[in-house]
Amino acid sequence: MATAHETVFTLEATPVKFGPGASGDAGWELKRLGVRRAMLVTDPGVAALGAPERVVALARAEGIDVVVYDRSRVEPTLDSLQHAADFAAEHGVDGFVSVGGGSAIDTAKVADLVSTHPAPVMDYVNPPVGGGRKPPAPLRPHLAIPTTSGTGSEATTVAVLDIPELKLKTGISHRYLRPAQAIVDPELTRTLPAEVTASAGLDVVCHAAESFLSRPYDTRPRPATPDDRPPYQGSNPVADVWSAKALEYGGRYLRRAVADPDDVEARGAMMLAATLAGVGFGSAGVHIPHACAYPIAGLKHVYQPPGYPADHPFVPHGHSVIVTAPAAFRFTYEAMPERHHHVAELLTGGRQEGPDALPAALRALMRDVGAARGIVELGYGLDDVPALVEGALKQQRLLVIAPREPSADDLRAIFTASLENW
Repeated sequence: MATAHETVFTLEATPVKFGPGASGDAGWELKRLGVRRAMLVTDPGVAALGAPERVVALARAEGIDVVVYDRSRVEPTLDSLQHAADFAAEHGVDGFVSVGGGSAIDTAKVADLVSTHPAPVMDYVNPPVGGGRKPPAPLRPHLAIPTTSGTGSEATTVAVLDIPELKLKTGISHRYLRPAQAIVDPELTRTLPAEVTASAGLDVVCHAAESFLSRPYDTRPRPATPDDRPPYQGSNPVADVWSAKALEYGGRYLRRAVADPDDVEARGAMMLAATLAGVGFGSAGVHIPHACAYPIAGLKHVYQPPGYPADHPFVPHGHSVIVTAPAAFRFTYEAMPERHHHVAELLTGGRQEGPDALPAALRALMRDVGAARGIVELGYGLDDVPALVEGALKQQRLLVIAPREPSADDLRAIFTASLENW
């Protein structure tokens, strides 16, 4: 008897307020959400630039008490997330506001989750690494205010973390993690270093491409219950619209956003692209490049990225995902050639055909914005490929969304081809 296939897809989106100066509404939005005592989550670098301090003042002007947690790590770990959750519980907050990049937003998501439904963080981490526990009810309100033009975390259901003792990155994913409201203000990116803008923007492009090139939702088996429907459902007609627009903006504006910090139009377009891509992949999902990115970021901590805080070596998420993308999309090409052509066309503005069109478009963009040329530059060599493959194979929740599911040998070929991209 043939397996019944899925007939339903779900699209949820964070309400987003966008535009220069929009962060001035932060206090009003927190009050609207019913927050009386908020935990503001940020990191030391962003705190030094003043945006969190302004948000605190806006909240207090609305009569909202605020406690500040400014110890979010650029790469959150199991321990740092537990520390933030403990801080939230200790201070009795009833809402959250995050000001910073994806790491600050993800830290607020997990602090909200664990302080609302107490349990060790590892219980919520995606299996097979963690327990995969599902929160029984919605979380407290979370207002997300990104200061980078990249992760799209303000629109997603995912929080990513590093587990150094296991030498891997993984995540927590559930619809309740999606922030209740986002404010996306292009003015907040003026002080962002070019290298951070480049890495974040490449993450946007990869999010959107993987979403658009994911396995169609109606090829999955029908779930036994609605609760069994995965957060990453596969490509669908609505997610495609969001992802395609993000790809168009990435191809048109990323080079400009990296070249000139005062190009508010370009940096604003990339912030909007990040949110668009977040909605798209929040429904459809990401696959091979992100599955490869987790071991790239987690196995070694030797790379000191230019433009980032120098307190600890790490591989920025945008670098770790984009570096295998050309080889990954060369591998998936045969599953959906026309969709690969379309992604290349969106990135370049002209018709592109053939199995190497999309890899070539990505490599050109990477070169132009100063990305790492391959995993060799991130500290890995040919001898590391087996361990990288082993780490990627642990990300089965992502790999099953690929339009062409890779074997261990396929992943080995992708990593080997990604040692140096040019």
